[in-house]
Amino acid sequence: MLGITALPLAALSLASPPPAPLNTDFHAAAFSAPMRIDNRWSPLVPGTQFTLVGRSNRGEGRVRHRVIFTVTDVTKVIDGVRTLVIWDRDINAGRLLEEELAFQAQDDAGTVWNVGEYPEVRRRGRLVGAPDTWISGLDGAAAGVLMPARPRAGTPSYRQGWAPAIEFADRARVLGAGRRACVPAGCYDHVLVTDEWNPTEHGAHERKYYARGVGNVRVGFAGGKERESLALRRVRRLGPAALARARARVLALDRRAYRVNARVYGRTLPAE
Repeated sequence: MLGITALPLAALSLASPPPAPLNTDFHAAAFSAPMRIDNRWSPLVPGTQFTLVGRSNRGEGRVRHRVIFTVTDVTKVIDGVRTLVIWDRDINAGRLLEEELAFQAQDDAGTVWNVGEYPEVRRRGRLVGAPDTWISGLDGAAAGVLMPARPRAGTPSYRQGWAPAIEFADRARVLGAGRRACVPAGCYDHVLVTDEWNPTEHGAHERKYYARGVGNVRVGFAGGKERESLALRRVRRLGPAALARARARVLALDRRAYRVNARVYGRTLPAE
């Protein structure tokens, strides 16, 4: 059974006074152990795989949609910071629609950053390119915040990344905490809720629900054409053989990216 239980309004707002506005300036000197991502709302442990299921409209009507999100042990230096490589697969109506490498790191304050993305797009099973690739420090792109160290309702919105060449300008804000979310993977209390949007897409908003110690457990839409809704079905720890296969796939994608998007990705250091 899927559901979100709303608690009284007092439970949705956090009692402590709002902190100072979140600093979204990215400085390599602030990352002494960037691959140790232990933010309580978005922990990323290598070898963990998340499967979310639901529906989305990617131009073919609102059909079955599945996202498989794998935290690998592969790393890549971007904009002076060694990042952890995430392998993300979007499967729409049973077909692989997008396969992405995402690069994330945590600063010394505990904030998780999005440092770049390489999303390969497929049509009818064939690779057609990766035009929405962006890498912090290249072509005016800058890293953005995926999860603040201490998220609080009522604080200013924050930039999730900035890539003017591809009009990527996603933002988010914290709506509150204290909800209960039930998804196929289980029920979670005191869930954190964020609102995400791209200012260039009028009216398109996503609500994301984060469980402490787990991460993103639910995605809901609050406007826009895509109307994506997802719920966490399974979290599992990959065994050595499965992790080795994920590692091999990520390294293969990294090598191919130098050919598919040579203009941007070709200026990065190889993944390791």
